Amino acid sequence: MAEGDSMRVAVIGGGQLARMMVPAAINLGIDLRVLAESEGMSADLAATDVGDYRNVDKVLQFCSTADVVTFDHEHVPQAVLHALVDAGLAVHPGPDALLAAQDKLHMRAALTGLGIPVPRWAAVADSAELATFLEQNNGAAVVKTARGGYDGKGVRIVRAATEADDWFAALAEDGNGGSLLAEELVDFRRELAQSVARRPSGQVAAWSAVESIQRDGVCAEVIAPAPGLDPELARVAADIATAIAEALNVTGVLAVELFETADGRILVNELAMRPHNSGHWSIEGSVTSQFEQHLRAVLDLPLGDTAPVAGWTVMVNILGGPTTGTMADRYQNAFAAFPGVKIHNYGKDPRPGRKVGHVTAMGDDLDTVLHEARAMAALFGD
Repeated sequence: MAEGDSMRVAVIGGGQLARMMVPAAINLGIDLRVLAESEGMSADLAATDVGDYRNVDKVLQFCSTADVVTFDHEHVPQAVLHALVDAGLAVHPGPDALLAAQDKLHMRAALTGLGIPVPRWAAVADSAELATFLEQNNGAAVVKTARGGYDGKGVRIVRAATEADDWFAALAEDGNGGSLLAEELVDFRRELAQSVARRPSGQVAAWSAVESIQRDGVCAEVIAPAPGLDPELARVAADIATAIAEALNVTGVLAVELFETADGRILVNELAMRPHNSGHWSIEGSVTSQFEQHLRAVLDLPLGDTAPVAGWTVMVNILGGPTTGTMADRYQNAFAAFPGVKIHNYGKDPRPGRKVGHVTAMGDDLDTVLHEARAMAALFGD
């Protein structure tokens, strides 16, 4: 335990997820320390150091007095993660679990081995292998880079093998070989997300499955719970996420992005082993937010109640932000128009497509809640 009997949590990464852990840490009396990649990041208010998360010595020095090490993102190299474990530090989630979130090919192989339903897929090392996959899947596929993609980056829909030639060339230039992930183009009704949290000692808690609405590959809106979701499919979604957390030994929050197919099935699309955009609704909309729950989980404390506090909660991302002035310049009109809607400002400079904040509305009538959340978010753009 850290000095003064205060639990000390080291967070690697200074983005908005680390920023939103701060209020929960304050309420729990946790000494939260953040290693930010650079000055001026979202979590500046809690950043106690700035440094490269790929530098083993820097990360070891930063985390040396922590009770637990956790993450704002999944990009910390395996060599750094294993160095932390070898130094005797509690790392949650651990290196083996995180590998499934870092490498999509590893993730697909792991889930397939567990019998978890996923889209048809193959590792393709060149255009000839991609052409074969296209022939076997009605001439269309989703192609993804195995590492590094997020928010629509590193993802393409292709209908000709030549459409991924630049990615194959980049793999060849890298000199380490490697493959791309090719997946069937799923005929889905909508995208869902299921979040759970798991303690090292094994307790698991699940939130309601939510509907996630994407625009240009980026999450734009989340509706909790997912409207009209069949109770059996809701149970399946929770069971899938729980099974993944237990089998992969995930500790902390796990978000599982899902497809609800046109023929009534659930398929796993992506995994995130940290608080996730699809769970931001829980800050106001659940008895226990994903950020408090993540801290409880990585510290192996009993998990909180995940029950919703309203009939409906809608989260809308503020993408891009205002082109004139700041987010705070819009508060006067926004707060006057929608006094019941909450805003989270990530402290980021506006940029097209960038997540600079989100708003959350709650209530018992979904149409009203949707209108309020969308209208409030719109006041922060141009």
